[in-house]
Amino acid sequence: QVQLVESGGGLVQAGGSLRLSCAASGRSKYAMSWFRQAPGKEREFVAALSRSAGTTNYADSVKGRFTISRDNAKNTVYLQMNSLKPEDTAVYYCAADLIRSGTNENDYDYWGQGTQVTVSS
Repeated sequence: QVQLVESGGGLVQAGGSLRLSCAASGRSKYAMSWFRQAPGKEREFVAALSRSAGTTNYADSVKGRFTISRDNAKNTVYLQMNSLKPEDTAVYYCAADLIRSGTNENDYDYWGQGTQVTVSS
């Protein structure tokens, strides 16, 4: 059982930047991803990183603005979010799986508690 702890959320003006972090317990290397859920909407895929960190995948809505990366020494994955828009406002969740880095939330066995990101216009 792995525990995921997110941090880095907050309030930012449109056009600003935030970096989210997700620290995973244990030593196993996981495929990692970020999802988000806005009020009244379903949770949606944002970005994913393969176990080897060789492959990334992004939702069209964040391509060119968000970057997912990992620090293996710290067993931590990051989501750098630039040029933020009000429509990026959501609770952001980190997810992990031992095998695959899909775009469906059912692909992941482990989830963090979420961190709120609010972008003001």
